[in-house]
Amino acid sequence: MSVPTLTLTQLAGLEGLPLLVVGPSLGTGVASLWGTAAGLLGDDFLVIGWDLPGHGPSAMTREAFTMAELAAGVLAAIDNALGPVAFAYAGDSLGGAVGLQLAAESPSRVTRVAAFCTLAKIGTPEAWQARAAFVRSAGTAAMVSGSSQRWFGPGFLDREPSAGGRLLNELVDVDDESYALACEALASYDLTSQLDRITVPILGVTGVHDPVARPEELRSQTARIPGARFLTLDGVGHLAAIEAPETVASLLRDDVRGPAMAVRRSVLGDAHVDRATTGVTDITRDYQDLITRHAWHDIWTRPGLARRDRSIAVLTALIAGRHFEELEFHIPAALRNGLTGEEIVEVLLQSAVYVGVPAANSAFVVARKVLGEIDLNEPGR
Repeated sequence: MSVPTLTLTQLAGLEGLPLLVVGPSLGTGVASLWGTAAGLLGDDFLVIGWDLPGHGPSAMTREAFTMAELAAGVLAAIDNALGPVAFAYAGDSLGGAVGLQLAAESPSRVTRVAAFCTLAKIGTPEAWQARAAFVRSAGTAAMVSGSSQRWFGPGFLDREPSAGGRLLNELVDVDDESYALACEALASYDLTSQLDRITVPILGVTGVHDPVARPEELRSQTARIPGARFLTLDGVGHLAAIEAPETVASLLRDDVRGPAMAVRRSVLGDAHVDRATTGVTDITRDYQDLITRHAWHDIWTRPGLARRDRSIAVLTALIAGRHFEELEFHIPAALRNGLTGEEIVEVLLQSAVYVGVPAANSAFVVARKVLGEIDLNEPGR
């Protein structure tokens, strides 16, 4: 057993930006898998990827390694290039498993981990040993047909034949023995007993069509990690980073950004923010960035007003502007910020006098609907 020597590739960004390290899936090159998503993150992060032994520019190996040693290899490569810095991490499949390994064993080095399409235990030891033996006898080229079915969601290869074809072509060039040794590392990989001891913030994401990290299984595992979040991506299979790069980039930008996103989630709730950010497109990405930076960082984090007072101001402004769709999700936000149902009614009554009765009429319709769906006897209500 040994710590493998891994090659790093700078995918996007400049020195001085926060460091985001990304990891590949078995059989893929990190640049092809993460290149598009990394490019979308280049204004916010220095994005550096690593490649598995015998994949892309990383040297092949003939020495067995464990997943723990692979994680140690990632740290060694970062140390050699940048020094012992802390970093955010994202990985897909095997790359995501390395992120969980880092979170479990090197929590001082990773600030947060986004684990895409991965589990704390992937498959069975017998299946991985069988795959290792198959690749040693038939080569990685024999994996292309099966991988094309496992890797991608329905219709992806028809929509993006160049991107998908590039990954499958690179699989043919992967060193057979290095691939087999990675299979054997996955055969012995099992972090299920350590999940409840992970303290690093974890985001677990999988595709609705992922046959490996099935949503129900990842949801169950994520629930065991204190404070972890879980999301599914529609239309996505096993390689989220290339299948939905805009959404992946948006999730990472928000997850790593820190205080502003934490405030946004605290006020509006995870479900609302997840709906806004997982549906991001080229058209809406800059707008979502503007909202997070200016509304939730520049305004909501200011110390001059308590959050409950800011909620009173927001409710009044939304009624005045007749923005009743927004009022519908800012009433629950006001409850989370410490207002009671009775106090929200008082804000609406005040608005009837200073904003106008017609606007207050509509506001009371919204309030009656929203407050009627919420148990106001719950603690904190």
